[in-house]
Amino acid sequence: MSDSVSQAARPRPYRLAELGLIILAIVASTSAYALVGLGVDDAMPTDIYGYMAWLTALALLIHIVVWWKAKYADPVLVPIAVLLNGLGLAMIHRVDLGRVEFLDSATQQLIWMTLGVGLAITVLIVLRDHRWLRRYTYVSGFLALFFLLLPLIPGLGRTINGARIWIGIGPLSFQPGEIAKILLAIFFAGYLVAYRDQLVLAGPKILGIRFPRLRDFGPIVIAWIASVGVLVFERDLGTSLLFFGLFVAMLYVATSKVSWIIIGMSFFAAGAVLATLLFSHVQQRIDGWLNALTAEEYNKTPGGSYQLVQGLFGMANGGLVGTGLGEGRPNMVPYAESDFIYASFGEELGMAGLFVILLCYLLIFERGIRTAQKLRDGFGTLLAAGLSFTIALQVFVVVGGVTRLIPLTGLTTPFLAQGGSSLVANWVIIALLLRMSDNARRPVDEFHTGVLKITEDPDSTTASARRRKKSADDSDRTDAEHRNSPSDRTSSDESPTTVHATTPADEAVTTNLSTRRPSGPDQRPTDEPTQGGDR
Repeated sequence: MSDSVSQAARPRPYRLAELGLIILAIVASTSAYALVGLGVDDAMPTDIYGYMAWLTALALLIHIVVWWKAKYADPVLVPIAVLLNGLGLAMIHRVDLGRVEFLDSATQQLIWMTLGVGLAITVLIVLRDHRWLRRYTYVSGFLALFFLLLPLIPGLGRTINGARIWIGIGPLSFQPGEIAKILLAIFFAGYLVAYRDQLVLAGPKILGIRFPRLRDFGPIVIAWIASVGVLVFERDLGTSLLFFGLFVAMLYVATSKVSWIIIGMSFFAAGAVLATLLFSHVQQRIDGWLNALTAEEYNKTPGGSYQLVQGLFGMANGGLVGTGLGEGRPNMVPYAESDFIYASFGEELGMAGLFVILLCYLLIFERGIRTAQKLRDGFGTLLAAGLSFTIALQVFVVVGGVTRLIPLTGLTTPFLAQGGSSLVANWVIIALLLRMSDNARRPVDEFHTGVLKITEDPDSTTASARRRKKSADDSDRTDAEHRNSPSDRTSSDESPTTVHATTPADEAVTTNLSTRRPSGPDQRPTDEPTQGGDR
């Protein structure tokens, strides 16, 4: 009876459902590519079959690896990534057809997609347990700093459109900050799990909100200084905002204290005011945002609001359902295939198409947050939430800039926009979310079959040793109390400690940010704060 109940309660892999969604994504992407050719040249693109075969091979390859190495992974992530990537390839090809000189940028982007899918497959095969990354918390932090400083090296860094965030090796250029954001998410997750107790300790209460103690402000001050440093030396407003927002979001997830959000917003506001007053390139972005429709800003060169206004006109021309793929004029907008690809979709797919694209990003964010809630360890919870928020914040910053909700920042739309470094980094994020979702949904009895080896947390080992020592010291007193108290003895005999058959007695069972052990005398959560916290 119990075996049948256990089998019925086991999660379903949903790999066939993932395969069906991948097929739909390939059909939609190939159809968009074909419609671009029909709209521009009244003929099917000559490379349509090669494009479809290449995209299908990549999608099926990562699907097979997921089925093989992470069969319980979320079935929605890969199809959405393939759909967004395929639609981006179609629009990049559309912009190419509108140029005087055909650059074949879509093929280059497809090569970058191949590299990104290859790295995602490597992550799924090599990384069997996401908790292994916690061992390299500070290594990830130093590597992130190294990648951020690479563009500042003379001869290696390149300045494009005023921002020094690229490195060049021969004809190739790469943006190391895209890799740094993943490493920073790993570092923040490991750091916040280790020092969570100090960050949730009670502090002064102001206007009904409990704020942290003054000595606990160090992490957010360091993150703020680092983000300002990126803004000052690399002149990149978008990356600076992304890194600081990522840290504040993960800090809130770790502590559940609204005060950190208020403090983070205050630091961001102060930094924005100082940057506007001290740096001309930031002031240009602000002026182009606030006075976009004035003749002075529209005609200003360099800078100005020409790009922003043309993008707004293009989306207005698209209306509700758009002009149709290949029927608009997205090339009137500078960088229509990269920074303003969202405006290009707005013209040819209309507001309805833009809502569908935003819904795809929302689904990625929702699946990532759901994975974070289901994970059994605090490090994984923070890492999944941080990576999901990275994609969500990047989409918000890009879409907000294109629609004139906030100033332009120069970030690219994940999976859609032309840019190899961004595409590769986002595929690695998808792979990490797949690995963590597999670990979250995998039954406990499969963790000891060799499919996934449990990495023992050093904090849990230390806590276990302390607990055993305490139990040994108090054993005589406890035995005497039980002998003298019949009710306690009866209660103890009737309610024994239960441990899962496949879980060692000394092994921590983790849930979200709290490490809990099997119930027993004198045992409490080892990761809970020792003093009253603002939960």
